[in-house]
Amino acid sequence: MSYRTGRILMGTVVGVFVCSAIAWATLGSGTTSTLVGPPTTYEAFKVKRDAAYGWNLKIDAKDGLKVATQTITFQPGGQSGWHSHPGPVFISVKEGTMTFYDENCNATVRMAGEGFLDVGDDAHLARNESGAPATNVVTYLLPPSATVLRIDAPQPVNCSY
Repeated sequence: MSYRTGRILMGTVVGVFVCSAIAWATLGSGTTSTLVGPPTTYEAFKVKRDAAYGWNLKIDAKDGLKVATQTITFQPGGQSGWHSHPGPVFISVKEGTMTFYDENCNATVRMAGEGFLDVGDDAHLARNESGAPATNVVTYLLPPSATVLRIDAPQPVNCSY
């Protein structure tokens, strides 16, 4: 019988998965995460902004919204492990260069000052393929009942990463 560490509960590893003949979650390595303040829950709200600055935005959080922000530093070769999220995630690359892989092994590269929206639905992997550390500032939009920032996932069979 083999053991793998489990979910991340608002930045802290909790629990253990016991696996035998099932797909294994892939664990991250070479990363350090820091939660920036406690996750904050907002009551139900609606926001609609039209054309004031040449763009449109509509948010309808009928049940409210939980927001958490985290900095994650990836050492060279560091990676997140395959995972998904309970809601969308805004990723800003603060320093360095990051490569984000979707479940079909398509890569998106972002450098310092660039961002990436992860809708959270599908398994994906973040990896620092450069020779220098990289830091992301990550903001999670979660349902109010969420207790985790990420959901570990097995490596897709068609990806070798």
